[in-house]
Amino acid sequence: MKAIVVTDQAAGRAGMTLTERPEPPAAINDVIVEVHASGFVPTEMDWPSTWTDRRDRDRTPSIPGHELAGVVSALGYGTTGLSVGQRVFGLTDWHRDGTLAEYVAVEARNLAPLPGDVDFTVGASLPISGLTAWQGLFQHGRLQAGQSVLVHGAAGAVGSMVTQLAREFGAYVIGTGRHADRQKTLDFGAQEFVDLENDTLDDVGGVDLVFDVIGADIQKRSAGLVRAGGTVVTIVGPPVARPANGWAVDFVVEADRAQLNEIVARVRDGRLRTNIGTVATLDDAVAALNPTERSKGKTIIRVRP
Repeated sequence: MKAIVVTDQAAGRAGMTLTERPEPPAAINDVIVEVHASGFVPTEMDWPSTWTDRRDRDRTPSIPGHELAGVVSALGYGTTGLSVGQRVFGLTDWHRDGTLAEYVAVEARNLAPLPGDVDFTVGASLPISGLTAWQGLFQHGRLQAGQSVLVHGAAGAVGSMVTQLAREFGAYVIGTGRHADRQKTLDFGAQEFVDLENDTLDDVGGVDLVFDVIGADIQKRSAGLVRAGGTVVTIVGPPVARPANGWAVDFVVEADRAQLNEIVARVRDGRLRTNIGTVATLDDAVAALNPTERSKGKTIIRVRP
């Protein structure tokens, strides 16, 4: 099968190549998915799991990509809940070969049915962004109706999902980003926008929840804005700052079929819009995954037409 592989951590995305790889076998409780579209997160090149297995052994050449939408083509021994020919989408294991390939082996529990009226490109854009937003807001941030949320990077793939879900559940949303992101942030539902290039966060006032996708100095400044009992939720590693009278939580997103079902249901009925930037074919993926300018949404690789 065709696949994108990486072999050199120092080279990162620049070291990607399109090559031929053996099709994966289906282990117990696995399914083999014929990949139609794959999502990609640029920070994957910094994740240890891209380069080593759970015992810290080199596993290169490895196939990146962990979001997919496609069709089940085979079942492993003991696999239940899915069937051959079924449309699915989901999130693959971090330490296994990923979805920038024509076929991928995935634990069945990491996948959810993809309704026939949801395009594969849309399906592949949802797992990491949607699950990260859902888990950060409701599991780790314990969001309640009427609370205020400061969403950093609100025009990005994750931030736009956070904004929409927070608004749906009755929160007041303040989005941040670059000056050029203002209108996009407001279009996704933020009630206020803070230009991190020109404005000051000090004018925001107290908030109940900060959703941080930036870290460093932005996270430090944001921690001081949290009301007593509030929370900073971050996805960029251990917190560098904590609210004086609140909590700081970092987490790694996990696959969850029930949550995927909730997310795709909202896409179908119009409550949730995905945020797709670049879309390219597998043959053009290396160039698309090494952009010359900042991506303004989720990068999707269409593996099949």
